[in-house]
Amino acid sequence: MAPLISLVVIVLLLVLVAASSLRILREYERGVVFQLGRFWSVKGPGLVILVPGIQQMVRVDLRIVVMDVPSQDVISRDNVTLKVNAVLYFRVVDPERAVIQVENFLAATSQLAQTTLRAVLGKHSLDEMLSERERLNLDLQKILDSQTDAWGIKVTNVEIKHVDLNESMIRAIARQAEAERERRAKVIHAEGELQAAEKLAQAATILAREPQAIQLRYLETLTVIAADKNSTIVFPLPMDLLGPLLKTLERAPPR
Repeated sequence: MAPLISLVVIVLLLVLVAASSLRILREYERGVVFQLGRFWSVKGPGLVILVPGIQQMVRVDLRIVVMDVPSQDVISRDNVTLKVNAVLYFRVVDPERAVIQVENFLAATSQLAQTTLRAVLGKHSLDEMLSERERLNLDLQKILDSQTDAWGIKVTNVEIKHVDLNESMIRAIARQAEAERERRAKVIHAEGELQAAEKLAQAATILAREPQAIQLRYLETLTVIAADKNSTIVFPLPMDLLGPLLKTLERAPPR
């Protein structure tokens, strides 16, 4: 009976040892294997066999990580205080460096993104943050990607989500926008007056060359006035209309 129990115990121990030495890695996972504390190799995906007590493995996920960067207090180049938050997309491309070069690559990437967000946006004015967001996103992505390359991490995209302003700054921006609209309206009105003056000058030049045109224009104006339902019309009689008539009368022979 005792040998049978010993055999069962040995079999159970072998099963436990075999179970502890087997690892199954999914398609998006890799295992960084250490042997006696030293880096051995990167394994996976699939079945990985480890030597119990001698080899240890650290799992690393290769999928894209979506990280929300908390709101940061930023002072812009034109001394405007605002809060800005962003979202960061990155993934591990080198599991060995992601495990060996940094203690916790998720926390390190988050802290680096926060400090970089404050540093980069602080070099730009408020108008640039509001109107040139795509260019700022690209600048942040390039800076973060170059700094996390040593950790085996690839930053694929950075998106600025919100730029929050205080109430006084929102009112100031609204006043500025209103003043800009008024300025554009005045410029458009002035351009219209200039074009109208130019057309009137051209018309005056043409009418000055043709006296008959002035008379026709005068008669046309009278027609427009007569179209209105006025009981009395008072208008000046220009001498240009009487001049040809007086000359004709002077040339006529006396009766």
